[in-house]
Amino acid sequence: MGAALITGASARLGKAMALYLAARGYDIAVHYHSGEEAALTVVAEIEGMGRKAHAVQADLLNEDATSVLIDRAAAALGQPLTVLINNASIFEYDSLESATLDSWNRHIGSNLRAPFVLTQAFAAQCPKGARDDAGEPVARGLVINMIDQRVRKLTPEFMTYTIAKMGLWAFTQTAAQGLAPDIRVNGIGPGPTLQGARQSKDHFDAQRANTVLGRGANRSDITAALGYFLDSPGVTGQLLCVDGGQHLAWQTPDVLGVE
Repeated sequence: MGAALITGASARLGKAMALYLAARGYDIAVHYHSGEEAALTVVAEIEGMGRKAHAVQADLLNEDATSVLIDRAAAALGQPLTVLINNASIFEYDSLESATLDSWNRHIGSNLRAPFVLTQAFAAQCPKGARDDAGEPVARGLVINMIDQRVRKLTPEFMTYTIAKMGLWAFTQTAAQGLAPDIRVNGIGPGPTLQGARQSKDHFDAQRANTVLGRGANRSDITAALGYFLDSPGVTGQLLCVDGGQHLAWQTPDVLGVE
């Protein structure tokens, strides 16, 4: 099928997408920052599925490391990459009052600058598109940016993270324009899917229960969205919010009880 790089692929949704792509016949470059043991475990699982896999370490806040990651991944797998999933993310709380230059740089660097640099390098090595039986172009490359449903439902919370994800959504659309017809670029916007490291179970459960559908998403919902983009050659520049309808929430204190 081809070869893919997933950033932040040693755990959580990155791991789920790596295993999903391997099951679909892709060889996988498993990117990690500090969790080498976890990354090697994912590599072993993929190799157990009969696919080639390699762990590649990089600090995505380091421009030099980021700029060569695509070439390192392609070399490790012995072929050009045809799928890039920009999944790795820093997600830390700040507000307009508490944001600092450091929080700005960490969120912009991990959530926007790194995907931009990786997409540039990915496009430079991705095979050109083909043509189908009707003579129309078919993209060979696919970039998936993991965004966030909050770009559809803005709040002042997680200020610099939100700004970075809004930038990533803008980049998804403009890159889709700039890289067509050889590469498609789309986004997935998770909502409450996996419990956060600083989040209590009660808070996470309540967050899922208070979505429009009364439920959040699961790993399988995220991989299903990935599968849709893989199987849809006519789709680019789109965002699928896989969030139980969280971005549509309307029963908020400002409207409840108002005629």
